[in-house]
Amino acid sequence: MELENLQRRQPGDRDINWVTSSFMVLFHLGAIAALFFFTWKALLVALFLWWVSGSLGIGMCYHRLLTHRAYKTPKWVEYFLTVCATLALEGGPIFWVATHRIHHQFSDREGDPHSPRDGKWWAHVGWILVGKSMHHDTSTLARYVPDLAKDKFQVWITKYNYVPMIVLGVVLFAIGGLPFLLWGVFLRTVVGLHATWLVNSATHVWGSRRFETRDHSTNSWWVALLTFGEGWHNNHHAYPTSARHGLRWYEVDLNWYGIWALKKLGLARQIRRAKTAVLPGATAAADIVPVTPQSDLISA
Repeated sequence: MELENLQRRQPGDRDINWVTSSFMVLFHLGAIAALFFFTWKALLVALFLWWVSGSLGIGMCYHRLLTHRAYKTPKWVEYFLTVCATLALEGGPIFWVATHRIHHQFSDREGDPHSPRDGKWWAHVGWILVGKSMHHDTSTLARYVPDLAKDKFQVWITKYNYVPMIVLGVVLFAIGGLPFLLWGVFLRTVVGLHATWLVNSATHVWGSRRFETRDHSTNSWWVALLTFGEGWHNNHHAYPTSARHGLRWYEVDLNWYGIWALKKLGLARQIRRAKTAVLPGATAAADIVPVTPQSDLISA
């Protein structure tokens, strides 16, 4: 299977992506409907699946494993985590990883697909609804994701990334009816999407900056809580390939704890993280370039 098989009709820079927009409207309506079908069991299902899709999937897999290769796992673990990530409704791994790698190359500059410099609303969700930022051509994909493009499973799951969500919806409806379906799929997905989008918008506008990076990334404790640790965004932009984003003991980073747990189970290795010794004090700053020097990272 080749990259060309993933390519869809490319919308223009100012065209509304009607397929994506329609699904966003549908899921938001479903999230509102969920409020009228509340049960405690449905809430627990939603919370569990939020962790599965947002932490195991987006944070630990799409972001830290596939995009930045901050650690390594056996292939079956990588593929399992990838399936978890598709449940977040953020597209397949190849397009997600390509977009995020482009973001790091051009962060808050011309070419960044979702910089608040183009508007806070654009950074939060507009870039998904309008244009082609999430639908790259094959030449772009070949340049930014050559590693994933060689993996037949990652190519396949990118093409059929909607299948796990459909299967999950059928299973939830069969087990718990409309409450499980609306809370476990629609409301959970919408909350997870907005949490992820806050990393693109809020953590490039509000928050504190420990490092003087070449972009406007910030650390935000409340975004970190909503995204299982992704809100320590300034730390991340200073050390992109570090598996740990919460660099201080008080910076809660559940995704890092998950990677640590995989290591203890013998399922994660070559874990990269920033050396504690190179971190500045609470009020100090360091001039860190986006590409992390090898000397500032340790592997475990």
